[in-house]
Amino acid sequence: MLLLFVSGSILMGQAQTAERGKEIFDAKGCAACHAKDMTSDLVGPALKGVRERWEKPEDLNNWVRNSAEMIASGHVYSNELFEKFNKVPMLPYPDLTDEDIESLLLYSEAVVAGTFKKKAADPGAESGDASAVVDIDMEMLDKGKEIFNAKGCAACHSKDMKTDLVGPALDGVEGRWEKKEELYNWIRNSAEMIEAGHEYGTALFEKFNKVPMLPYPDLTDEDIDALLLYVQYPDGPPSIDEAVADTQVADGEEGFSFFKSNIFYILLFLISGGLVFLLAMVLAKLKNEAEEKEFGEKGTHNLISVLMSRSVLKFAMFAFIVFGIYFTAVKAMNLGRQQNYQPDQPINYSHKIHAGVNKIDCEFCHDGARRSKHAMIPGTNTCMKCHKGIKNGSLYGTAEISKIYASIGFDPNANKYIDNYNDLSQEEVKEIFTTWIAKQNDDFDSYKINQQWENIVESLTNDQKKTVQGPIEWERIHNLPDHVYFNHAQHVEVGKIACQTCHGPIEEMEVVRQYAPLSMGWCINCHRETEIQFTENPYYKNYKKYHEEFVAGTRDHVTVEEIGGLDCQKCHY
Repeated sequence: MLLLFVSGSILMGQAQTAERGKEIFDAKGCAACHAKDMTSDLVGPALKGVRERWEKPEDLNNWVRNSAEMIASGHVYSNELFEKFNKVPMLPYPDLTDEDIESLLLYSEAVVAGTFKKKAADPGAESGDASAVVDIDMEMLDKGKEIFNAKGCAACHSKDMKTDLVGPALDGVEGRWEKKEELYNWIRNSAEMIEAGHEYGTALFEKFNKVPMLPYPDLTDEDIDALLLYVQYPDGPPSIDEAVADTQVADGEEGFSFFKSNIFYILLFLISGGLVFLLAMVLAKLKNEAEEKEFGEKGTHNLISVLMSRSVLKFAMFAFIVFGIYFTAVKAMNLGRQQNYQPDQPINYSHKIHAGVNKIDCEFCHDGARRSKHAMIPGTNTCMKCHKGIKNGSLYGTAEISKIYASIGFDPNANKYIDNYNDLSQEEVKEIFTTWIAKQNDDFDSYKINQQWENIVESLTNDQKKTVQGPIEWERIHNLPDHVYFNHAQHVEVGKIACQTCHGPIEEMEVVRQYAPLSMGWCINCHRETEIQFTENPYYKNYKKYHEEFVAGTRDHVTVEEIGGLDCQKCHY
């Protein structure tokens, strides 16, 4: 009871903030229906300006808690919204308080205003310190990224900033130099510092195979500061809520996370142990008194004898078996689950650029989704539909597009496919593509050209595939168990389900991750809640009874559950 009171008090005391709103937005899975940029319609309306679109704040709050009730009551704007968005009611959230909804609104307004991600955790602060927040100059951060790409820094330094490559990992680079001015001088002319006998500069030179850093005498102090800022935040600044991960609500979880913490289990163990101790002491006392009353001599029972008695041992064994089965079952249910799995791919392909900025339809590349069980990994010839003409990428220049050409055998110098490409030696292939890289990058010396070629070889070859020629071996992300049947065409073509429903805001992802848990419970809940496009859909013409009910006005929707969507054999055949 005390634990419930403490956790409840913490929840009630949370302030109405944009950070709290983001926690709720993520925990409730709002991004499944509302675009995360708040400005685009998705399954539901864009959240930009939502406060102004409702005449009364209490109506908006009631809509969030129970939209179906608002629609049934004849509320004018509620019904307009319902009709506009394909008669899909908003999922009810009766547990959200007025304060929670206000936090959600503050979050949406901060995202629209562009202010939400302009603060980040101070990298030097203790983990979980919510007060350790610094302002980030976003223009300077963008400038640093631009310089990093323009100068080809990724040829020698890993873009994750944490891995040694030809040169050292850049994460924490400022802290490794005694004076910042020396770091400036190293970037502008490392050879001069080595020749002068600088101790750390020379040690760095020796450690990385005596390969000096390329000189950049044109970079100003401000340019280098921008680069160092980008090194700190290569993926953009994290929001404040990410800085205090101790209190962050994880994706798919609801409520305060205290009951999933180690502290909870420690307290539970101590309280349970205390209760067992007290109960054993009471039992020992009662047994001693009973024996004294019956035999006239006080018994000798104590804590140890009670705990080691057959009854207690039987109960302990029973509890051990029950809890063992329970925890084994829980762990077994999570086998194979890989929500948020985000592997590196052989080619740095940005869905944000392709699906987001350039608005390429998902089915243009994954053309199996509308006509097959599988969405299909696009073949390299699909990439060539665009990249036969687009030869320089907006993020990586020639580095990643060259991998496509080297894989399929396209000569960008001559703008044609190479005859008998698979018969060419690796040296002949290298000559073609190093010539192309040099032609497209005037500022590259032979070292940088060879580095880009080595990156192509590393990405397209492995222990089984010895040559760059041949298919690109992408890393699979979404992988259902073998005993589960899932048909993309059924969902995409017949059900008209948006890709984002299962795969999340794919148009915002630089590197794709598994967005949804893809668990059985998640699928079943979707089937219970999703209304299918039943009328004027020839796929469902055989459901005579339901069509008659639509005509009679006794039915206005059909869910997947009602047409057998929860039948075991539909997914486990």
